[in-house]
Amino acid sequence: MTPRIKICGLRDVATAKATAALGADAIGLVFYEASPRHVSINTAHEIVAALPPFVSTVGLFVDAEPAWVEGVLRTLPLDLLQFHGDEPPEYCRAFGRPYIKAVRMKPGLDLVELADRYADARGLLCDAYSPAAPGGTGERFDWGLLPATLPLPLILSGGLTPENVGSAISSVKPWAVDVSSGVESSRGIKDPSRIAQFIAAARSAA
Repeated sequence: MTPRIKICGLRDVATAKATAALGADAIGLVFYEASPRHVSINTAHEIVAALPPFVSTVGLFVDAEPAWVEGVLRTLPLDLLQFHGDEPPEYCRAFGRPYIKAVRMKPGLDLVELADRYADARGLLCDAYSPAAPGGTGERFDWGLLPATLPLPLILSGGLTPENVGSAISSVKPWAVDVSSGVESSRGIKDPSRIAQFIAAARSAA
């Protein structure tokens, strides 16, 4: 199986269009003000409008007030929601939209139990745990923490780069891979050449 590829944290139209042209299946828009990859609603509108068909748009939220999420959804045609904080299942499903739940991996976490709790999620995104930030740290977690089987599609994230995504896919065999800092030239600034390398390496591994 060829894993789907999501490039997260895009902040301008030109990079989003280039990312789509390079073959990304999805792009992530970060609606979390503390992140260096935060995007304004106006810019997000421009990005979504500029994308070609069959490239999914994912809105990332971190423990956001429900009214804020609802306000974004009233004006922005997102395909999928990604909840990257401590949101309970009831919160995630309350918006009536397809969603994925991010999980910050650490020893002792029961991923199968979490998959049961978030049974209506479209997938679980497994990222590295860091006390410094809810995601986008560029840190990798121990892939040995992942169970052999999971009742939901697995999206692998956390410390992925063009240099290691091939081995990650071969080892974990995820449904999808998700990268942000691993394709940046500096914090929050995407590098189209590294995006191209990441996508090529992921496709080759499959």
